[in-house]
Amino acid sequence: MAEPARHPGERPLRIGVLGCADIARRRMLPAFAAADGIEITAVASRDAARAADVAARYGCRPVTGYAPLLTLDDVDAVYIPLPAALHATWTRAALLAGKHVLAEKPLTCDPARTRALLALAAQRSLALMENVMFVHHPQHQAVRTLLAEGAIGELRSFSAAFAVPRLPAGDIRHSPELGGGALFDIGVYPVRAAVHFLGEQLHPLAATLHTPPSSAVDTAGAALLRDEHGVSAQLTFGMDHAYRSAYELWGSQGRITLNRAFTPPPGHRPVIHLERRGTTERIELPPADQVALTVRAFRTACRRAAAPNPHRPRDTAGTAPADPADACLRQADLLEAVRRAAAPHRPPRTASRAAAEDPTPYAAEGRR
Repeated sequence: MAEPARHPGERPLRIGVLGCADIARRRMLPAFAAADGIEITAVASRDAARAADVAARYGCRPVTGYAPLLTLDDVDAVYIPLPAALHATWTRAALLAGKHVLAEKPLTCDPARTRALLALAAQRSLALMENVMFVHHPQHQAVRTLLAEGAIGELRSFSAAFAVPRLPAGDIRHSPELGGGALFDIGVYPVRAAVHFLGEQLHPLAATLHTPPSSAVDTAGAALLRDEHGVSAQLTFGMDHAYRSAYELWGSQGRITLNRAFTPPPGHRPVIHLERRGTTERIELPPADQVALTVRAFRTACRRAAAPNPHRPRDTAGTAPADPADACLRQADLLEAVRRAAAPHRPPRTASRAAAEDPTPYAAEGRR
């Protein structure tokens, strides 16, 4: 898909990066650098040498510490790839500094904090976007179009699975203090997919989270959800598994299945399998780079933030909310509802993270 033309007099969106996590170095910084209408102006790290090394690769300014970057006049927006438990603190600080924000998922570990941050962004006419990249890949719109056209009749159930192999022992996703665990890091994908296809009125019927004796966090889980029409959603996820990334929509007259659903590489050619009337049709789509598309969506959101539209239309499929803020909120609510359904005796997740949400030096910059 070609980049939209930019007005010759339009200034690029100037990006500062808060942290040198793996996802920033490996995926987001190269995408920012390649995007039309975006300029990387600063990279921050608690480690001065690390900031200098990463900044040198992109010809931008290194900054030691995160707070100083937020004071820079030549930074319009920040990308936050820090551990999940620190997103709320630094997202709020960035918004108060007048910066647009693209934050890694989940935006926060608590729905109340998510609501507060989205409200703050709206009050200040700033873009706040959660970096859920798969929703920007056109393969999912193609599936939703088939669904809206009645290709499989009336939808009866949705199932989604996302799991990755065992992570190294030192990975931050093993740390409860930094927001680790399978639900919030891996489960967010099938949960967001359920919101994407079934809409807002989803409620958990049952859930389970598995925490092995050797682990401080949950490493696997599953949830059964239901919408107001009786359509069920069965979600499974984990971070000690053979890799799987797929979903299926089962209707009264057929099924739609999609593999490589959540993290397809840029050169991957998606194939939608449509089963109906005893036959299976392969619908092949052109490759797409969901990282580049996400960056483009953020740039557009920043440009539109000064003139938000108070009317939030439904999408063409008539299911999930068209406004990303609505989807982000519903995702936050569902993640917490699944957590509570799986372990109702546990205290709220945020109670154990009060120290981590303080903007003081912390244990890890992140290796996402």
